[in-house]
Amino acid sequence: MAENGREGGLSAPTRHPLNQNDPEFWDESALNKELERVYDICHGCRRCVSLCNAFPTLFDLVDESPTMEVDGVKVADYTKVVDQCYLCDLCYLTKCPYVPPHEWNVDFPHLMLRAKAVKFKKGETRFRDNLITSTDLIGKLASQPVLNTLVNAGNNNGTIRKLLDKSLGIHKDASLPTYSRKPARKQLANLAYDAMSAPARQTDDPVDRVTLFTTCYCNYNEPSIADSVVKILKHNNVVVDLAEREHCCGMPKLELGDLKAVTLLKERNIPALYAKVKQGNTIVAAVPSCVLMFKQELPLMFPDDEQVQAVAKAFNDPFEYLYKLHKQGKLNTEFKTSLGNVSYHVACHQRVQNIGPKTRQVLELIPDTTVHNIERCSGHDGTYGVKSETFEFANKIAKPIVRQIKEKSPDYYGSDCPVAGKHIENNLESDQKAIHPLDLLCIAYGL
Repeated sequence: MAENGREGGLSAPTRHPLNQNDPEFWDESALNKELERVYDICHGCRRCVSLCNAFPTLFDLVDESPTMEVDGVKVADYTKVVDQCYLCDLCYLTKCPYVPPHEWNVDFPHLMLRAKAVKFKKGETRFRDNLITSTDLIGKLASQPVLNTLVNAGNNNGTIRKLLDKSLGIHKDASLPTYSRKPARKQLANLAYDAMSAPARQTDDPVDRVTLFTTCYCNYNEPSIADSVVKILKHNNVVVDLAEREHCCGMPKLELGDLKAVTLLKERNIPALYAKVKQGNTIVAAVPSCVLMFKQELPLMFPDDEQVQAVAKAFNDPFEYLYKLHKQGKLNTEFKTSLGNVSYHVACHQRVQNIGPKTRQVLELIPDTTVHNIERCSGHDGTYGVKSETFEFANKIAKPIVRQIKEKSPDYYGSDCPVAGKHIENNLESDQKAIHPLDLLCIAYGL
């Protein structure tokens, strides 16, 4: 076996394009053949058993089959594994020894995505899943004055939550986000849309120019996080603006397998973001899943789209960007308040960006601040943690994080993924609230 193909080789993983335009991608018999091949490899390895519920589901199916091999598992049961995968990508990046360039060419997350796409195309997706992944639609409706009050009240009403559980399959005990009456893009409307005139209004000698992609969550649910990004960047003499238009990044629809919706959202977002890239702007978003969507998933879906590739190169995680400023000697390190001990959950979709522990590295620039990284999946995944059939699994996956936070008794805890932070908070069952690392940085700066 060639050096690049052997187990334990030192070559960096290589991600192949999704290839969704190939007719074989949609061929169900070809898909089932590939599922059987990969499932058999996973069965013989089992290194990923602790990552999520997809692998225990697969291994239980194998172990309970007549042959105790993959050939004993009913093809109809293959989808049970697919339904437990939420495309965190950790198996690909941190565990699997058979990813390309290995000759076995295992890409478990994208195989699951292919299976989800085929399932969606066949019309086997629940109405609930189509609804809760329509984040733009829900956000726009739930931010309207009267509806805003009703939605937020309903999310906290025991009777209504029981009805949602029975009718839609939204677990009655799941933590649902609050919707803001005034979305972040409206609150930040004073930011210049014209990058040429922005410096005159914000600073005469800017360090850099950044376009903030607010994300559905920060826009509709926690505008304070988007506001923290702006405050921090301005404090560092960076000009901040917004793209002329913004829609959902497409990650919720990707996880659903609705590739047509992903394509449509790409066509709506990329031109506006590309216009900012041409002006020399860096793009920043405070939700790791959104950053990953533009950095990795869209480029792999549209490898020949020059605008997609240009936007991907310009996209940054906030702390990745701040650490770049620090390396250039441009980051303001005059902090006013220490943070003490911080338990910091590293979001899966940030880990798989291959940027290193940038959040910890920036926070530890603050005097008398120690950051304890927790590199375990929270189990939330945006929708997995609220569905009635997967809620208990999501809570089980979160237990190692909760245990570590309790052991550390930190002054603060939180995650770069806001929904993961809320999910951890819901499982921690204490009076201490999760706080986003960007908000922690604002505390340290005194902003």
